Amino acid sequence: MTDFHDDLETRDPALREAALFASLRSQIARAQAEAPGISRHLGGVEAAAVTGWAELAALPVLRKSALIEMQRADPPFGGLTTRPAGQFDHVFQSPGPIYEPGLSSVPDWWRLGRALHAAGFRRGDIVHNSFAYHLTPAGQMMESGARALGCAVLAAGVGNTEAQAGAAADVGVTAYVGTPDFLKVLLDKAAEIGRDLSTIRRALVSGGPLFLSLRREYADRGISCLQCYATADVGSIAYETTDRSGVLEGMVVDEGVILEIVRPGTGDPVPAGEVGEVLVTALNPDYPLIRFATGDLSAVLPGASPCGRTNMRIKGWMGRADQTTKIKGMFVHPEQIAEIVNRHPEVVKARLTVTRVGERDAMTLAVEAATPSPELAAAVGETMQAVLKLRGEVEAAIPGSLPNDGKVIDDIRKFD
Repeated sequence: MTDFHDDLETRDPALREAALFASLRSQIARAQAEAPGISRHLGGVEAAAVTGWAELAALPVLRKSALIEMQRADPPFGGLTTRPAGQFDHVFQSPGPIYEPGLSSVPDWWRLGRALHAAGFRRGDIVHNSFAYHLTPAGQMMESGARALGCAVLAAGVGNTEAQAGAAADVGVTAYVGTPDFLKVLLDKAAEIGRDLSTIRRALVSGGPLFLSLRREYADRGISCLQCYATADVGSIAYETTDRSGVLEGMVVDEGVILEIVRPGTGDPVPAGEVGEVLVTALNPDYPLIRFATGDLSAVLPGASPCGRTNMRIKGWMGRADQTTKIKGMFVHPEQIAEIVNRHPEVVKARLTVTRVGERDAMTLAVEAATPSPELAAAVGETMQAVLKLRGEVEAAIPGSLPNDGKVIDDIRKFD
């Protein structure tokens, strides 16, 4: 029998829907009184009138571009929170830049405990947390969820793989959270330096796709690896589950959000099962983002999960609604490719191709220039690392070499 995190996961769907929309009405009313940015964005909507999906779909969509502008006009949070910055425990920065609040003093404020529980994390586990703790919130998000379950956390952060492998072996970590790729890097490094990480039996990964071949490799090493879908803005969105047969199809939506699938670039819901953009309303009284556009693509799966949880299921991450993509856990935007081009006047066009090499993300930036040269490629490579904070290959070619299809980022990775 499945061990559920709490009774919310098995609620009657009609009772869940009524409870979610009651919370939403209360949240809208509070935001209108205490979060001026949300109030201005919603306009004159009457909170009591938002009784269901149709009324929710009539509310405006909040996109990251608008969020950035709101924060610039009213720093640091754009009037989107119901408390001032000084009453939060943390202030984080994500690419954009976008500033996010955090409350680690409130148990499981980002709601990751539910996803960790579904992945088998329990009191007494020692969790190797390889998400970043510097500026970005991912490290604190996962730590908050793990601590809510009674787990100890090795705050590994990013970088210095050999030191991480040594520390994980010394401590005897039993679980891992981080990007899908880095767990393999960590395990391979441990084997290389003669350290034993066989104590790791479970993992919850995010920040990038978990490819089937990589999941199988972890299973062969005795590690049950599940993934969750979360963002810095709204916290946990959805998570994988299991039953006796193993990992189940799709992801179950978190109990603390209302999720919609809409036509990309609009707020119009798509028919059930159709791929569209994910909008999330976070039922967080401190940071009440309503109809927040993630820019991610997904679709609703029909029926309830065989695991016994009764909430909506989605197919998981199916790409980006725009050309933005995630490489090694970092978002890369078309605007960043334009910045690289602008720093090199001799470059007239560029196209970033994202692939997989040896179970790791790889990228190649092709640039057109009247006089392509190895020196130009090297200079552009340095700029690419400075702008994207990622390493990649650069190929310089003559004008007209790249396809005339409007693509700036071409993600040709296979997600099955």
